[in-house]
Amino acid sequence: MNPATFDREIITEMVEGAFVDVIIQGDPSLEDACLEAARRLVDRGADVICADCGFLIRHQAAVSAAVNVPVALSSLLLVPTLLRQLPTAQKLAVITADSRHCTEDMLGIDKLDERSRVVIGGIENGEYVRNQLVRPSVRVSVDQIEREVASCVQQLRDKHPDIAILLFECTGFPVVAAAMRRTTGLPIYDVTDLCRMTLASVTVPIRNEHRRGL
Repeated sequence: MNPATFDREIITEMVEGAFVDVIIQGDPSLEDACLEAARRLVDRGADVICADCGFLIRHQAAVSAAVNVPVALSSLLLVPTLLRQLPTAQKLAVITADSRHCTEDMLGIDKLDERSRVVIGGIENGEYVRNQLVRPSVRVSVDQIEREVASCVQQLRDKHPDIAILLFECTGFPVVAAAMRRTTGLPIYDVTDLCRMTLASVTVPIRNEHRRGL
């Protein structure tokens, strides 16, 4: 939601009822509200639509079918592509806000040998998620997010030394991506990378008036 992140204006719409706990747990009743928000964004001129929680990938198919602009609701869409960047002996680690609800159907892979190369870790017991679950949510410092993510990554690497790429599911994690790249020495992808790639595919009018939705 930082306007400096991309070279486009950011416009937003709220998905009615999309509280953090509801999204993470996968309440299917959110789908109609997601569709309505996406259509409002298109009506307002959005030329790309993404979301502020990676768990909304559950509604990716429905939203992309409902509008006529590219839809990229979650960095988890990158999982199959990132696996193909690696030799078969190496693994991709997905770092999520809550590993208990980051289920296999959200990863977009069907082959058992590929599934075994994806490991999932979460910070569900930390202060960041705890503060996001209260209404209204409470801000957490970037330093605290970095500590929790770093601890999660270290635990995963201790168990799986063959991890070669990290993928951040949570849209709160990009603020620590640069620091984590330095400390881990690993390639790290997040939702901003997916958004930049999607935005690069969209023609920008000369008057630079196209807008995107977040």
